[in-house]
Amino acid sequence: ELVNEGIKAIPKKFLEKLDNVDIVIEDEPTPYQLRKLSARGGFLIFGLYEGVPQTKRWHYGQVLPDKITIFQKPIERVAHSEEEIKEIVKNTVWHEIAHHFGMDERRIREAELRKKKGKTLG
Repeated sequence: ELVNEGIKAIPKKFLEKLDNVDIVIEDEPTPYQLRKLSARGGFLIFGLYEGVPQTKRWHYGQVLPDKITIFQKPIERVAHSEEEIKEIVKNTVWHEIAHHFGMDERRIREAELRKKKGKTLG
C-alpha cells in the first residue's frame, strides 16, 4: 500500500514512460544484492534498482522486467513513526525509478536537493 502511494506521487509524465518494471517488497537485501553494491555491515539499503536503464536500451525486447525492490526492515529500523515510513518509502520509490530512467547517484542527489528546496522536478 505504501509503495503504491509512492508510485502515485511520481509525476504522470514519468509514470506513462515507466516500461517493463516490477516493484516488489522484501524484508532485507539478499547477500548477493549486498555484494553487488559492495555494501558492508551496518550499511542500510532502502531500495535497489536492478535492470537496464532506459537510456541504455538499444535492442530491448522480450526480456524479463527490470526490478525495483523496496526493503521493509531497514526502513522500519530508521523510521520513528508511520508518517516517516511513508516519506522514506515515497522517496525511495522515486529514487529507484530515477535509476530506471538512467539517472546516476550524483544526478539523483542533485534532483533530491532541488525537490527539498521546493523546485519542481516534472
